[in-house]
Amino acid sequence: MLNDAIEDFFHYLQIERGLADNTLKSYRRDLLQYVKYIEQTGEKLEWNHVERSDILGYLYHLKDHQKSSATIARNISSIRLFHQFLIRDQVVNHDASLHIDSPKKDRKLPEVLTSAEIEQLLTFRTDSPLTIRNKAMIELLYATGLRVSELIQLKLNDLHLTMGFVQCIGKGSKERIIPLGEVAAQAIEQYLQHARAPLMKYRQDHQFLFVNQHGRALSRQGFWKILNTVAKDVGIKKKISPHMIRHSFATHLLENGADLRAVQEMLGHEDISTTQIYTHINRARLKDMYRNFHPRA
Repeated sequence: MLNDAIEDFFHYLQIERGLADNTLKSYRRDLLQYVKYIEQTGEKLEWNHVERSDILGYLYHLKDHQKSSATIARNISSIRLFHQFLIRDQVVNHDASLHIDSPKKDRKLPEVLTSAEIEQLLTFRTDSPLTIRNKAMIELLYATGLRVSELIQLKLNDLHLTMGFVQCIGKGSKERIIPLGEVAAQAIEQYLQHARAPLMKYRQDHQFLFVNQHGRALSRQGFWKILNTVAKDVGIKKKISPHMIRHSFATHLLENGADLRAVQEMLGHEDISTTQIYTHINRARLKDMYRNFHPRA
């Protein structure tokens, strides 16, 4: 009985809300653990019997298992949305999740690369179809701040090189248009002219922009390995993730005077508070610089 409502909820998220697969997986993981707890700690076979105290018990259970405040806050968000759905579908006559506060998140500043490290990352030889492709992908990632999932899903017709922009479908199936710099456009042009056809090996069954050595669409894991191999080859010691390039894109734009709203739009953030984390990075870096160089710091 409890699980029936969960499945109806996921159908609602997928069909009516159009949420991305990764977001759905996150909700599913949280809520299945929540249902398991409710089933194991009482004889509540209907959601109408679940009370605020049950939810609080579950949250204390997460805390007892050393879950971070960010994980607990995410679970509260999932549980709230689910109980609001139960009210909406008239499965219950009260919202058991009301007045449950999220814990204050221990928000870590995202790690970014310096401009010099980005330059270092992009100074590798492009003497084969694979290295030409790698250069185009990393240039495009840094030029646009795309998520890795968005990068590997790009199709040929998403590119508008002469007009200087790229289209992509982001979270929640929302389309956005991002300006494309001249350097990235040239790297992509090189890839299209000299590398994609040899990699495709005359395969004509898809229109994905970037392909692996077998002519198939790249995977997230495949791109992750490529990025770290390139970083190692050019002498960058730290482990680099695709999201670190996205963080660097946003931070460097703001450091050079870009408008916060424009950066929000390019990143595809729904809430500007998500984008504001990059202003905190700038402040932290300014403080470090001050401490290092001011004689009376």
